[in-house]
This record gives sequence, C-alpha cells and structure tokens, in this order.
Amino acid sequence: MDPLNKQMAIRIAQSTELIPVIYNGKPVYIQEIDELQEKARVFPLDNLHSQFDVEITSLVNAGTKQHI
Repeated sequence: MDPLNKQMAIRIAQSTELIPVIYNGKPVYIQEIDELQEKARVFPLDNLHSQFDVEITSLVNAGTKQHI
C-alpha cells in the first residue's frame, strides 16, 4: 500500500462515502485537510472522540468504500 498524496487525501476528505484510511495500522477517518502544512485531522474509527493531526504521507488508503 502506498502513502496518500495531498490531492488524494483532499478527495477522500470531501467524499460523500466513508473511505477509511490507515494510520499506524489502524483505520481512521479524515475529518479535514490543512493543505499548507500538508497535514490531516483524523480520528480513529474505534474512538470517534480522539482527534489528532498527522502528516498526509503517513496515511495509507484502506481501499474499501462505504456509503454514509
């Protein structure tokens, strides 16, 4: 699996589908993208109250889509 680039992360964040990505081996949801700093605000799918910022390139597309 390849790391996300900025454009892919933006598309995932703007999608009407839930597109999980992987961060440190765990599925996360991209809430928003900071294009200038190339960071993503994410939260783990198993802990929706825990939000944090990560480098976009540290995220990997999980490859499955779910309608929300």
